[in-house]
Amino acid sequence: QVQLVESGGGLVQPGGSLRLSCAASGNGFRINAMGWYRQAPGKQREQRELVAVITNNGNTNYANSVKGRFTISRDNAKNTVYLQMNSLKPEDTAVYYCSARALSSVTFYENTYWGQGTQVTVSS
Repeated sequence: QVQLVESGGGLVQPGGSLRLSCAASGNGFRINAMGWYRQAPGKQREQRELVAVITNNGNTNYANSVKGRFTISRDNAKNTVYLQMNSLKPEDTAVYYCSARALSSVTFYENTYWGQGTQVTVSS
């Protein structure tokens, strides 16, 4: 199994910044793409929105709503992904979930793993 541990959420005023971190661990896996999703208040799990994703060679993709404000990065040596969030807006309020695509060296199957989520609240 792959474990994902997130940190960095909290309460911030509009226009402020937060940095989320997510560390992946697990023996016998190669971590491929990593990303961040968010689930807004009142939304179901199936309605989680992709925020940003980064491949293990550094290619990135962002939701239009966060382009120019959020930056995703990763440290492959640490299997850690970061999300720097600037110019935060109230509509960014959500639970943010880290995800990782991991390839098993035993089964050669790739599965998606999720963190427990971290709350980000943007409010004055």
